[in-house]
Amino acid sequence: MKRIIIFLAVAPVFFSSCTQEPDSVNLFNGNDLTGWHWDVPAMDNDPEARNPFIVRNGLLVSLGTPLGHLITDSVYQDYRLEAEYRFAAEPGNCGILVHASAPRALYNMFPQSIEVQMLHENAGDFWCIAEDIEVPEMEARRGPRENWGIVEGKSRRIRNLTDDSENPVGEWNTMVIECLGDQIKVWVNSDLVNYGFNATATKGQIAVQAEGSEVEFRKLRLTPISQLTE
Repeated sequence: MKRIIIFLAVAPVFFSSCTQEPDSVNLFNGNDLTGWHWDVPAMDNDPEARNPFIVRNGLLVSLGTPLGHLITDSVYQDYRLEAEYRFAAEPGNCGILVHASAPRALYNMFPQSIEVQMLHENAGDFWCIAEDIEVPEMEARRGPRENWGIVEGKSRRIRNLTDDSENPVGEWNTMVIECLGDQIKVWVNSDLVNYGFNATATKGQIAVQAEGSEVEFRKLRLTPISQLTE
C-alpha cells in the first residue's frame, strides 16, 4: 500500500510524505477576504447594494443580506475543514457548501454543490444543490423516494442524525466537515451528526452563505487528508 496526500487547488498542489503530517491552511486570514470572491446577485446591477461579507474585529461575518455566497478561489479535494461559528444575537440560518462548481445552478442563487446546513437546531443536514449524496436510512431521512431530486421542487434535504449538538445562541460552535473521496462526514461540537456516501462530486470550491441571518466565523481551517491507494 502506498500513502499519498492529495490536495487540489487552483493554487499550487500540496504533497506530503507518509512520515509527515499534511500542512493545514487557514482559509480566512483574520484580516481580509484574500483567497475568496463573492457571488451576490443583488450586486449585479445595483451599485448601492452592500457586500454581505465583511471582516469585523478579526472575524469573518456574513451579514445575511443581501443573499449570496462567499466562495474560495481555489478548488479542494480530500480534506478536513474545521469551522468555528456563532449566531451572536439571535437564532439564524447559514451554511457551508462543499464541492461547489457552477454558479447560480439553483434558483439563480445557489452554486452546484452539497450544502452542510448551519440553520440553528438543524446543523449538519445535507441539502443537495444540483449534486446528490446518499445516507443510511434514506427514506426515513429524506422522505418518499419518488420525491427525491436535486433541482427546484424536489426533496433535496437529508436530515441529520441529531438536533441537540449545538450550543446556545451566542456561544461558539465547532463544525468539522470531512470530505474524502465520495464520502462526507460532519461533526458538530464533537458529535457525529451526518455521514453520506456516493456523492456525485468529490472536489470543488468551498462557499459560505449569506442566507438571512448574521453569523460570525473565527476559524475556517482546512487540513488535507492522507488517503491509502494501491
